Amino acid sequence: MSAPTPRPGRLVRSPVVLRDGQWWLVSGAGSILASDPTFTRTLDCLAQAMAAADQAVADLRAREGEPPASDAGGQR
Repeated sequence: MSAPTPRPGRLVRSPVVLRDGQWWLVSGAGSILASDPTFTRTLDCLAQAMAAADQAVADLRAREGEPPASDAGGQR
């Protein structure tokens, strides 16, 4: 299974934005391209982890509407 792809836009609770595959640092004074490969690789990993977490939460919410499994694991 491949890693979830980060969505373009602001990384939650951070001053960074992914636009056209590039990370930008943004503030009220303007924006600057993040060009350090180690930093951008870390942002990529963080964004992928957040996308995976979002997907896991969506999957759990979708399963909430499913009927319980026939085998409750011996619990009553």
